[in-house]
Amino acid sequence: MKFKEVQKFTQWWLWLILIGVGMIPIFGIYQQILVGEPFGDKPMSDTGLLIFTLFTWGLLAMFYYMRLVTEIDQTEIRMNFIPFTKKTVKWNQVKSAKVVDYGFVGYGIRLGSKYGTIYNTKGRLGLAIELKNGNKFLIGTQRSTEIQELVNRYLQA
Repeated sequence: MKFKEVQKFTQWWLWLILIGVGMIPIFGIYQQILVGEPFGDKPMSDTGLLIFTLFTWGLLAMFYYMRLVTEIDQTEIRMNFIPFTKKTVKWNQVKSAKVVDYGFVGYGIRLGSKYGTIYNTKGRLGLAIELKNGNKFLIGTQRSTEIQELVNRYLQA
């Protein structure tokens, strides 16, 4: 049996904030370049404003394409937090794995929790994995029951 979960940032309020922030430099371009009035008390150059706008919308595009992909099969656990990191762990390296409520720690990649590094896009449930070498990490999930049943099956095998 194989498990695959693909998660994205789909929270409406997060996108409202991101797009709202992205609209500020668009308004600046309109006001400063098209209307001809300086944008702000200490306006940046037109070129600077254009570069800042491209940077801001580049970050928005990154959030749009960001994915947390979790795959589990009889041989390994694979996690890919696109475009940042990728992990593959064989079952014989796993000391323990269980679904936990880790609380709200923010979204993305969080370092230094009691679960090690946390990779999540939403929610507060995740698969906490401890390896035999002592390393720990947690993968957020929206399918906690299914993932726990699969982990129990493969850890006992």
